[in-house]
Amino acid sequence: MNYFFLHKGIRLSACNAIGLFLSGCIAWLLILSTSVPARAASIEVTALFKPDPANPMRNEFTNTTPYSGHCAAYPVFCDQLSIFSILVPIEFNSIAPIEAGHSDRRKGAMFNPPTDWRPLQVVHETSGARSTLEVRIASIGARYHLPDTVQNIIGEGAPANNSLAHEMLWSGYNWTFPPSPCAYTGGMYVEPTWRSFFWLTRPGSVCAPKAAYRIESLRYNALQIGYELRTPDPLKMETGRYVGTYTYGVGPGRDFDMGDIMLPSDDSLSINFILDVQHTLKVDIPPGGEKVRLTPAGGWQSWLHAGRNPVSLFRDQTFHISASSRFKMYVECESWATLECVIEDAIGRRPVELQISVSLPNGLTDQAGQPVKRRRLRAGPTGAQIFQPGFYVDRAPGVLHFEVPKEEVEWMLSEKVQSPYSGSVTVIWDSEV
Repeated sequence: MNYFFLHKGIRLSACNAIGLFLSGCIAWLLILSTSVPARAASIEVTALFKPDPANPMRNEFTNTTPYSGHCAAYPVFCDQLSIFSILVPIEFNSIAPIEAGHSDRRKGAMFNPPTDWRPLQVVHETSGARSTLEVRIASIGARYHLPDTVQNIIGEGAPANNSLAHEMLWSGYNWTFPPSPCAYTGGMYVEPTWRSFFWLTRPGSVCAPKAAYRIESLRYNALQIGYELRTPDPLKMETGRYVGTYTYGVGPGRDFDMGDIMLPSDDSLSINFILDVQHTLKVDIPPGGEKVRLTPAGGWQSWLHAGRNPVSLFRDQTFHISASSRFKMYVECESWATLECVIEDAIGRRPVELQISVSLPNGLTDQAGQPVKRRRLRAGPTGAQIFQPGFYVDRAPGVLHFEVPKEEVEWMLSEKVQSPYSGSVTVIWDSEV
């Protein structure tokens, strides 16, 4: 309860004004107000992306929300339709009787869930990166409760069979096979005073069975929804957790509209989404690959026996890479000049440039979508090259190219040098882009 005090600087002609607290002849008016907090229900939906080496072309999230409700009892059925069911902590209760043969569907058992696709932003918990998720309500169900047995409500002529009696109560709808445009899901339970239902809701579905007999009161509990998700492309998302919330209004004329008779225990439903992205970036270098010996094409024989200088000194080093997300590549040099690494002779007369480039396997491209063939790598993260997968690449071969260019080779082999050269280079694959 909130209290507001209003000081009225007005002199009264008498000091016995009714309803006012007086101090001398100055009136103090006490105003009381109350505010009722909005009622809200919430549920949590989780999904995981983790690359599958056995199925590298399947780059999709997997729903990890535990089944509850209909799909807990019929998981195979739900898997075949790619739908999920989850219990919602909301009940609906009627505020007036449902009249027999009512002509206004809003005065009976009406179901109008939000079947259209709704976008929402999911945000990376640490980096703040954003992606767009879409959700739609693909099915709805509950358990409806009658104030008496269905046979007593119908009266004379009611069938003893509970399922047939419920069907008779609702003008031929037995709630297993719902009125169009909702669709059948099967596997319902029925008792004299209640029955369960779970219907597929196509886009634009408004489903309203008509009562054939007066029902004094009606209640829905064990409310459940099924949902479909359009998840972002996980290959374009960072490793980590993305979170986002979509809030639906519940009640007459709102997102979950159950007509004018059935009112909810909560007036909103928030679905909290958690997408867990677990990327792979792994590079394997064959044994001995950490030592690179640069040689001319065909070896040193032409230079030793004929005095012909090599065009270049080089070495190609194969590696195997597994990648499901963007990554950057650059080199760190023991010695470097501008953005290139250098190697040095034994007595430090003059370093020579060492050029390093990379060729990546099919499925990995640059940011423009172009194949990566002999792409130069620069020293330091500021000159990093960024690459991205078009699909999950699992242990595919790539090549590192090490080369001393021709003009540098001529210096190395001149009479005043002719010394061994060496140096250390670190090649970095970095998933933090």
